[in-house]
Amino acid sequence: MGLLALALAPGIAICIFIYFKDKYNKEPIWMLLYAFALGILSVIPALAIQLSYDPNNLSLFENDILANVFFAFVIVGFSEEGSKFLMLRLFIYPRKHFDDPFDGIVYSVMVGMGFATLENVGYVMQHGLGTGILRMFLSVPSHGTFAVLMGYFIGYTKFSVSGKWKYTLLAILLPVLFHGAFDFFIFVGKDSYIVLGALVSFILSLYLSFRAIRKKQLLSKQYIENKYNNTTTTSDQ
Repeated sequence: MGLLALALAPGIAICIFIYFKDKYNKEPIWMLLYAFALGILSVIPALAIQLSYDPNNLSLFENDILANVFFAFVIVGFSEEGSKFLMLRLFIYPRKHFDDPFDGIVYSVMVGMGFATLENVGYVMQHGLGTGILRMFLSVPSHGTFAVLMGYFIGYTKFSVSGKWKYTLLAILLPVLFHGAFDFFIFVGKDSYIVLGALVSFILSLYLSFRAIRKKQLLSKQYIENKYNNTTTTSDQ
């Protein structure tokens, strides 16, 4: 029971953190739970891709570095971030509750934490306390940063009048880039200085995520104020 609580805690904590960062237009709890459940379901296509891939195919590459790059960025990074993106784009994006710029981050994080929490339960129950503590401070938060970056750009896709394809591509590719880099350094981490690359990747994505949150909070405030002012002006006429 203690291990299960340890596995669940970081994902839930990140969801609560993002919920309180949504200052100007709170989302209904049932929609947040719905997004979290979609994140859990997004594990299925990602896992199917990873299990169907034959590791012997890595021998097609000239060296182990290229093989690990392909596995980290394409097989793991793209399958996982792509699965989360599809859930977000197909089932959350069209909803009427996705109605201000910060919502992209909110719903993306809920989806991402659904995925990360189920994944974390599997790892912690299998490998124990040490793995649970390490993943609490590194792996699960890294999924959170990937989700913030995805949500940042999917918000632009929703509310920008131009550049929608550009923002859509960035919503997919930037999380894949950071996810792939994080996993790559872990896969090849025979020495501590190589594993440090994963930490550097995480810190950079964390920094960009906090910047994205602050920027979208300001945009959300402006959007809500403009919407309110336009409604008031219309009703006065």
